[in-house]
Formats: sequence, C-alpha cells, structure tokens
Amino acid sequence: MLILNISEWTANRLKVLCKEKNITINKLATLSGITQSTLNSIIKGESKNPRLSTIKKICIGLNISINDFFDESFDELDID
Repeated sequence: MLILNISEWTANRLKVLCKEKNITINKLATLSGITQSTLNSIIKGESKNPRLSTIKKICIGLNISINDFFDESFDELDID
C-alpha cells in the first residue's frame, strides 16, 4: 500500500476529482470561489495542510459532499 502525506493525498484527490468531473483547476477555482493560486499551491504540495474550510469550498464547487471528498483512500494517509 502506498503511504501518502496530507498534502500529497489532497493534491492527488483533487486531480482525480477534476478528471472525473472533466474540469480544469482554473474552472474549479471559479466554481469554488477560491483563487487559482490557492488551488495551485495545494496541487503543487506547497500547502502542507489545507484548511477544512478550503476543502469545503472545493466540495461545493465540485458538487460533492465532504464525505465524498474524504473517501476510503483517506485511510492511506501518513499522519504521524
């Protein structure tokens, strides 16, 4: 099993969800009401621990629940 940290997992999850929804990061930023630079920071791993409020806005933009965002792959996180 691949062990990821929070920033890696979040970046990977965003990429997967954008691909599933067939939208770009720029479009997600618009839909979420957050800046593209914030999303880019998360995608690049520069944001080591994104705020839950930011994740919630992303979920609204993706039209998914927080539970859907934190799916079973969340168990792969290395939180030590």
